[in-house]
Amino acid sequence: MPSVLTDIWIQFGILFAARGAARIIFPTPGTRRLIIDCVFFAALTALLLLNNIPPYSSEDVDLGVTRRLIHGVLKTLWWLAGAMVLANCARVFLILEHKPREGRLLQDLVVAIIYVSAALCVIAYVFSLPVGTIIATSGVFAIVLGLALQSTLNDVFSGIALNLNRLLSVGDWVVLDHDVQGKVVETNWRSTQFLNKTGDLVVVPNSILAKSRITNLSVPDMSHGASLTIKMQANGQPKAIADTMHQVLLSSSEILRTPSPSVSILGLSRDCVEVELSFRVPTVLSVGKARNEIFDLIYRHTMAAGLPLASDPPGEQQERSAGATNIVRRLVDMAPIFANLSDDEKNALVAAAERLVLKQGAVIAKKNTATTSLMILARGVAIVEEDTEEGKIEFARLAPGDLLGERGVLLGGLEVADTKCLTDVVLYQIGKAKIAGLLRERPAIAEDLAALLSLRTKAEEAIQHAGRDQTSKNLPDLRMRILRLFHL
Repeated sequence: MPSVLTDIWIQFGILFAARGAARIIFPTPGTRRLIIDCVFFAALTALLLLNNIPPYSSEDVDLGVTRRLIHGVLKTLWWLAGAMVLANCARVFLILEHKPREGRLLQDLVVAIIYVSAALCVIAYVFSLPVGTIIATSGVFAIVLGLALQSTLNDVFSGIALNLNRLLSVGDWVVLDHDVQGKVVETNWRSTQFLNKTGDLVVVPNSILAKSRITNLSVPDMSHGASLTIKMQANGQPKAIADTMHQVLLSSSEILRTPSPSVSILGLSRDCVEVELSFRVPTVLSVGKARNEIFDLIYRHTMAAGLPLASDPPGEQQERSAGATNIVRRLVDMAPIFANLSDDEKNALVAAAERLVLKQGAVIAKKNTATTSLMILARGVAIVEEDTEEGKIEFARLAPGDLLGERGVLLGGLEVADTKCLTDVVLYQIGKAKIAGLLRERPAIAEDLAALLSLRTKAEEAIQHAGRDQTSKNLPDLRMRILRLFHL
């Protein structure tokens, strides 16, 4: 039995078997693994010294080849065990709070230095080779390899720097100074991939990306600022132009209300007034849709206010200032439901229109009441909203050219929400009797009116989806109700 305990093969066999069993029982790194590694390293050191095998000294050349090979393997294992203890200490104790990426990179660098140092010690104390010569030779090889892989290494280290600085992440919308704009879909050690607005994949090497000026449109939030510039003829007061542009922004439903949109006069000359409209949208993808809506609103508001654009020909400018009759006629021409009417029928509607001026905050149509006239918004901005226990629900914002009161006039139905003036408002209302006479002469107009009501009904239902009973109406149903109401 004593000979068994003193046999070197049995001693080291038991030690390595215990180490393997502990690795199976505690597979995850942590404090327990560190304690096990320390115990294993201490036991291995004791066994080596007990058997007169100092791991930090070179082997005697007088030993046989077999003994030198066995001692070399045991010494190599000792140096690797020591490196594992130091590496686990770095993993457990070397932590940067609130900076997990930087901490992980620092741990990896320290662990790499530990294992490289252990490898050099094995070369020096196990194989008895001159470390200085090897380092010099490997240095020359590293220089040659570095020159050959200069571009690749530049991309790799640039990628590491970008990840540490957290300039961008997957899902961010960014703009580079090379006119590259898109959504980050992947970042790796070699390059960063973007998906642009046209759906094309753009691959930018990290070395180029690190030298570029990066504008992250997703930080600090997903909202995005935008602006557009227009030129108006200088025959109107700049204040009146600015007020009209404020109404344009107020009537837009695609832009954010906070922060508030703004209007700035950039320049004034004899020929034109240059105005800039600034606003924010929920995401960068909403910019195009918001700009399209605002350009449409600019056209409608300026036409209703009689403010010509700088590119308007003189003849159109004279027509704009011809009086209220032409204003109503332009509003009728803007309404799609009146597009198929003849000039005489449109003139008859214009003659029947009655002008109505309301102050800011006035109620145009109250909830649960039926309107008796069809109204066309000529100036200002109106809002359709409902007061609930949870707050106000906004259905729509109305701009010049929009119709009001069609539900009560055409269906005899009640308004589902209050319609209020956000600014001073000018309306032109056409009585129910005039609409009835028009429908008798042109029954096909009922289809256009039904389409308008159907769109508004669906929009209201989409906003009121939180459990309210509201029956969806399709085009044939609305058309039949209009025809029955007017006995057609």
